[in-house]
Amino acid sequence: MKNRCSLLSSVIFTILSFSLLNAQQTDPAISRASENVEKQVIEWRRDFHQNPELSNREFETAKKVAAHLESLGMEVHTGVAKTGVVGILKGNKPGKVVALRADIDALPVTERNDLPFKSTVRTEFLGTETGVMHACGHDTHTAILMGVAEVLSKNKDKINGTVKFIFQPAEEGPPPGEEGGASVMIKEGVLENPKVDAIFGLHINSGTPVGTLRYKPEGTMAAVERFVINVAGKGTHGSAPWTGVDPILISAKIIDGLQTIISRESKLVDGAAVITVGKITSGVRFNIIPETAEMIGTVRTLDPVMKELILKRMNEMVPAIAKAFGGNATIEFQNNTAITYNDPELTSQMLPTLEKVAGKDKVELQKATTGGEDFSFFQEKIPGFYFFLGGQPLGTKDAAPHHTPDFFIDESGMLLGVKVMSQLALDYLNQ
Repeated sequence: MKNRCSLLSSVIFTILSFSLLNAQQTDPAISRASENVEKQVIEWRRDFHQNPELSNREFETAKKVAAHLESLGMEVHTGVAKTGVVGILKGNKPGKVVALRADIDALPVTERNDLPFKSTVRTEFLGTETGVMHACGHDTHTAILMGVAEVLSKNKDKINGTVKFIFQPAEEGPPPGEEGGASVMIKEGVLENPKVDAIFGLHINSGTPVGTLRYKPEGTMAAVERFVINVAGKGTHGSAPWTGVDPILISAKIIDGLQTIISRESKLVDGAAVITVGKITSGVRFNIIPETAEMIGTVRTLDPVMKELILKRMNEMVPAIAKAFGGNATIEFQNNTAITYNDPELTSQMLPTLEKVAGKDKVELQKATTGGEDFSFFQEKIPGFYFFLGGQPLGTKDAAPHHTPDFFIDESGMLLGVKVMSQLALDYLNQ
């Protein structure tokens, strides 16, 4: 009897040891498949980079994505939120449903990088001629998720459940007068049929070294509001300003006043907040005081209470300042994103996956950022986990920020993205 108990204990110990070891190691087949597809992922990325398309105009990008998913035998839906693509991969065993998301749109930025696959695409954006560039890394996100789709489709026997691949348009925001992005995909049922239990997303980062992953539980990126301020004055000759009301002067006073909401009224110890005027338009000639001015900008907040206070004070301050200088002004807001909120339980559950794929010393806890992500709309509906992937060349200290003409990503960082997203999907479904 003693020997039988000893044998049973030994068997149980062996099983538990094997399970623990397996939990701490990446799946060798997933690693090999990811490495085998790396070259193709880089080629896809270069093609997307050289042929960028703006929000809600990602027609050719969507065709390439859909063709790839169809070649893998997936159920594919196109035209979701205008240009979005969704692929559904069913594993060999029943289980939960996990979604993996990549954004596919580019920006109205003229590229300055000297690359063999540099973008030379030109277009008109809001009345201004400009270049088009993947200046935020969405080309890498799309290529990475296409690679993940190939890896997982070749390992269906390891999947307990279903993986839904979401290629989302218009993350940067739709053109004025249009709808787009994550909110429209949700409205059109992307989280249903089959119903999604959790969603994962990544963002490559030019300031994070290759091979490194960064994350933060709870609020990790800011809520984003777009605002438009219209100022009405009284036009006159530039030599006699006392005969008119200068909307450009009023605009300057409004900009100055808005900054006091941040510097003197916002409790910044509770979370960062930013008000930025990014565009001001007024006048046609050096010696004419115009009748109107328009300002467009953004508000970034990481605390819901602060957000409400800031918007309230902007609504009060803008018309009051204009009136004080003899003019009138109105302000309108458009919600672009909510707070990107990483579900604490899901984050804790999936952190070991990040650590075993990248190495524990390459996974870093970071502070929240004032950038925004409409991935947040998915997270308002279901638990989500969003993290950052290193794209900065090793040994480089100064990297061009996102949304700039010199933005650059080291493609060697993309393999880790394929591996970690593939493993996240498997580990979530198989836990």
